Amino acid sequence: MKTSYWKLAVAGAASVGLLTACSGNSGGGSGDSGGDGGGGDGELSGEVEVWSWNVAASSLEQAAEQFMEEHPDVEITVQDSSTDDVYERLTVGLGSGGSGLPDVVSLESSQLENYKSQFPDGFMNLSENGFDEHADKFTEFKVDAAQDENGDFVSMPWDIGPAGVFYRVDLFEEVGVNPDDIETWDDYVAAGEKVVEETDAFMLPVQVTSDDSPYRVFLNQQGVNYFNEDGEIQLDTDEAQAAMDLMAEMSEKELIYNANTWDAMVGATVNGDVASVPTGAWYSGTIMDQAPDMSGQWGVMELPTFEEGTPQAANSGGSNLAVLESSENQDAAYAFAEYFTTNEDVQIQAFEEYGLFPSLTSTYEDPIFEEPVEYFNNEPVYGLLADTTENIEPPVYNSDIPRAEDVIMDAQSSVILEGNDPSKVMSNAVERLASETGRETSQ
Repeated sequence: MKTSYWKLAVAGAASVGLLTACSGNSGGGSGDSGGDGGGGDGELSGEVEVWSWNVAASSLEQAAEQFMEEHPDVEITVQDSSTDDVYERLTVGLGSGGSGLPDVVSLESSQLENYKSQFPDGFMNLSENGFDEHADKFTEFKVDAAQDENGDFVSMPWDIGPAGVFYRVDLFEEVGVNPDDIETWDDYVAAGEKVVEETDAFMLPVQVTSDDSPYRVFLNQQGVNYFNEDGEIQLDTDEAQAAMDLMAEMSEKELIYNANTWDAMVGATVNGDVASVPTGAWYSGTIMDQAPDMSGQWGVMELPTFEEGTPQAANSGGSNLAVLESSENQDAAYAFAEYFTTNEDVQIQAFEEYGLFPSLTSTYEDPIFEEPVEYFNNEPVYGLLADTTENIEPPVYNSDIPRAEDVIMDAQSSVILEGNDPSKVMSNAVERLASETGRETSQ
């Protein structure tokens, strides 16, 4: 499965310029958390191959160069492939007992549980190597996703996607919409009606047939997931219906721009076809890179709520690093992965240059999370998004998440593209998911 957050482009010069100011030390001070690569005795050696994709691969390559300077007997190679290619080869390799696999691999949090379930012995037990000492350094919901049912780490937390609404400052001003007045999704829809009526823009883009992330955000901020912790289907809940009703309402009022692909979504964003984009923090890098001339025209606000006083926080996207049990260089592989995920300087660097929002909470003390961002209307947008992380409900992942994603993408297509009744659509979705998975419903 592809998720859009990995399709980031390199963040613009405005972000890159902060690197020198914020990360001047080269591994000393608080930035050394985990930075010695699991011991720092200088005796690590061996070749380590890492599989990842796009800007994630770029950030790993950059960190690998720094790690190899500290450990000259270690050679790290990062292989940059598409997400589909990584998962296809990973599945084949694990299925054949470890043949042809790398030492370290990137895994989206939503896909991790599927691999843990299919190949329980495929990944190194990181807790046995002492990774538990880092457990309190990451956002709580990210730690939950990185552990198995016994509470052992089978992956290392990396980036997250605290969600907000990126909005066009100029278009909102043109139609008289004050983002501070948008507290609920009803307010958001009302603002969208003004945008559609008075400008040539839609209110938001949705990859209707290929991306379920907006719907999942709507669920997450209501404290609901596709499944609960007992593995029961939660698409039969009031919250799940409310999320699909919202999609239907926005479609009926012609607020949605149907973006068939990721490129179409980005194009709609930078070409003025949409006035806002509710999504993860990682989208900041995409906007800045693809539309450098729009500095000051974009702002960021917190997600609206379904009811006043209810939680606004939600997460969209994120990934982890896992060490393969088949690795012949586990010590070096573990040390590099630990260095990458727990070193503050490395994580700030990945954030500033590639838009990969860290789950390492100590990084939120970095000046970048306090300073106004010129591009985003001189607002301290990163601090705003970081503040929401402590209120994000832990997502529930299991091996049937891919099936649930397919069901919801078909459901939203039925509602948005065909105009079908959202109640009937959700009823059919529940029945289909139950049939395909053999799972019980929560109601």
